[in-house]
Amino acid sequence: MPGENLSRDEARERAALLSVDGYEVDLDLRSAVGDSDEAVRTFRSVTTIRFRRTGTGTSTFADLIAPSVDAVTLNGRSLDPAEVFDGARIALDGLEDENTLVVDARCAYSRTGEGMHRFVDPEDGEVYLYTQYEPADARRVYATFEQPDLKAPHRFSVTAPEGWTVWSNGAGERDAEGVWRFAETVPVSTYITCVVAGPYHYVTDTYRRGDLEIPLGAMCRKGLAKHFDADDVFLITKQGLDFFHDNFDFPYPFGKYDQAFVPEYNLGAMENPGLVTFREEYVFRGKVTQASYEARANVVLHEMAHMWFGDLVTMVWWDDLWLKESFADFMGAFANAEATRFTHSWVTFANNRKSWAYRADQLPSTHPVTADIRDLEDAKLNFDGITYAKGASVLKQLVAYAGRDAFLEGARRYFKRHAYGNTRLGDLLAILEETSGRDMRAWAKSWLQTSGVNVLAPDVTYDAGGRITELAVLQEGDELRPHRTAVGLYRVGADGALTRYARAEADVTGARTVVAALAGEERPDLVLVNDDDLTYCKMRFDEGSLATLRKHLGDVTDPLARALCWSALWNLTRDGLMPARDFVAVALAFAGRETEIGVLQMVHAWVRSAVTLYAAPEWREEGGRLLAGGGLRELRTAEPGSEHQLTWARFFAATASTDADLQLLEGLLDGTARIDGLDVDQELRWALLSPLAAHGRADEVRIGEELARDDTATGKRHQVRLLASRPSAAVKAQAWAQVVESDTLSNALVEATIAGFVQPSQRELIAPYAEKYFAAIERLWAERSIQIGMDVVRGLFPALQDDAATLAATDAWLSAHESAAPALRRLVLEARDDLARALRAQECDRAAV
Repeated sequence: MPGENLSRDEARERAALLSVDGYEVDLDLRSAVGDSDEAVRTFRSVTTIRFRRTGTGTSTFADLIAPSVDAVTLNGRSLDPAEVFDGARIALDGLEDENTLVVDARCAYSRTGEGMHRFVDPEDGEVYLYTQYEPADARRVYATFEQPDLKAPHRFSVTAPEGWTVWSNGAGERDAEGVWRFAETVPVSTYITCVVAGPYHYVTDTYRRGDLEIPLGAMCRKGLAKHFDADDVFLITKQGLDFFHDNFDFPYPFGKYDQAFVPEYNLGAMENPGLVTFREEYVFRGKVTQASYEARANVVLHEMAHMWFGDLVTMVWWDDLWLKESFADFMGAFANAEATRFTHSWVTFANNRKSWAYRADQLPSTHPVTADIRDLEDAKLNFDGITYAKGASVLKQLVAYAGRDAFLEGARRYFKRHAYGNTRLGDLLAILEETSGRDMRAWAKSWLQTSGVNVLAPDVTYDAGGRITELAVLQEGDELRPHRTAVGLYRVGADGALTRYARAEADVTGARTVVAALAGEERPDLVLVNDDDLTYCKMRFDEGSLATLRKHLGDVTDPLARALCWSALWNLTRDGLMPARDFVAVALAFAGRETEIGVLQMVHAWVRSAVTLYAAPEWREEGGRLLAGGGLRELRTAEPGSEHQLTWARFFAATASTDADLQLLEGLLDGTARIDGLDVDQELRWALLSPLAAHGRADEVRIGEELARDDTATGKRHQVRLLASRPSAAVKAQAWAQVVESDTLSNALVEATIAGFVQPSQRELIAPYAEKYFAAIERLWAERSIQIGMDVVRGLFPALQDDAATLAATDAWLSAHESAAPALRRLVLEARDDLARALRAQECDRAAV
């Protein structure tokens, strides 16, 4: 990573000096199918950049990360690569008013998911390539001016192995010489250009709307073709295009719309115009719940929203990353709820996405939605819960504050004024002020330019007859923000249902706001101060409401209200205000009645974390038995063949630890045990086998037998994970060496190995690696790509060594490494904060005894 960083100041200076007229990029990828590692290590990349000098300087640099450069020509002058290329930058002196730069380089294929990733399918030996650039990895494939505000048209040509198909942002075809040539793009930033190449399975369709016709394509590896439900992908795509055309009044501007599901992908997806890339796990190999289909639809719509928010109009620098990611996250849920079959997507948003935001906003690394991004390493780490989920939550609040019509009209004007250009925060705010009549700058100062999450709680008084005399909303936080919120009153009816009987919206400002409209109402059993999830806050309960939820959470009839209650109870647990064992008790009592499958899956994740991280250590074993027992009970009583049954089966497998539990899993795998309606497909088989490996009941031979049943890329990842999860000191030493001391594993196998290495049931076994972790991470950060560095530093932090000694060791490392890379220190600080939070929660749980 040294030398590869780019600062905001450098980007500003370069943008003031030049503008780019266009790129011509010629790639020769025939080496991808070479017979030796050396043959497939690099490919030829020839780039021609035409640019103009618009400032007063005569020197700048182009970006390129490559093993070697064969030739550099600037305005016809041959430059010595040894003198001008340092491995990350090409120095350019003597600029003229109009310039042509030609760079002939050998670029490297990637195994980390950055740049030009090369994947060999173990199932059939086929090779697949794709690119992934955000925030600044186009320079690993071709010479660039790698910053978002230097947009330019791109024209790609690709020479590929015989029998391959190649795709890029524009439409393309193979000429008589065997070269794939693609139409020139409109002006786009380098980080959203893309090339996908290989023997992909490809399906086509067409979207039509009046005179507009958009060719649609969807692709995956040949080995996944039998599982690929392209019809559903196209259905969501067409519904999304209808929704965005209806609301944005700006026709889709990038011609075709291909969607590629690619292997070993680091992200969920990437919004490359005309060629969106997704992780191939969205091609489902076995039975999954509707929550999985909803999540995929949300991602499809999120990336589609980027065609306008991010691709058509792009932020100047990564400070305003929210201008694309927050909007896309909001629009994904918005479009899902209004244009597809997933009408309850705001329930998922409230329960799942906002949980991510709440966690990120309480870390020491919290930042405003409009962050201070000093360089590319900062940018990489700011693709986080604040930029995505908090930003989207703030936009949901903005719609309530400014009005839906004003918000959408603002978006329409924004696109028309700034099409194919770059913007900053003020550009959007000025337009929203026009359309809403509201003071957007004051709103932005509170919501976009400050950090932290507010706590809203009810303060209610009653008269002698039990009617409300005053209901106020109390607000806590370093920054007291304006909230447009709704307060709902709920009570238990004669039929046992907990339903809302009164609601009032209010503008909450300051530390205490009286909601006058609710005075005189009968005493409620439950008060929700963020009913309908209009604002972004942590919600607290009065004592009566909390007591009601302990007895009646499953009786809340409204799915969104119920999801908000689950989320609030989880926040109480994480904050050390509710014992972990109490959250477990509520979950075991009511999770079986949760109708929303996405909420149920989130509760399952939370309750496992409650036992693993937040329960007092002396209660963990009992808590684990309770979870497995509850999971098995719900598994046996769930409707046969239902998605709830599948979800409980996965939960039971994840919590099983006793001999009886493990014997049942073995029986389900070998067919000697059966649960009516439960289809034990290949993906579920791996889930059932996982605890057997972690508890020493499935050895290398048994795991190998399962791989023989599923000799695929996905099966290989499962095998690697399970091998690393075995309870053996030798196994852990080997896994550690493969990840920390070697760089031979691909990004996907690094991730799988880390997941196997870290097992909650093996705390003592992996305890010796805490000291090794702190000794290794600075060297590893310097030697590896930032993606692998992030995966290892986050994944191998000794969080399971949850004691004061580990906290002290973390503090000692931070004190001794004040000059370490800021991004590395941020990751360690975040892990330290999670550890300290866990210790506080454990004290709360211990005090409950």
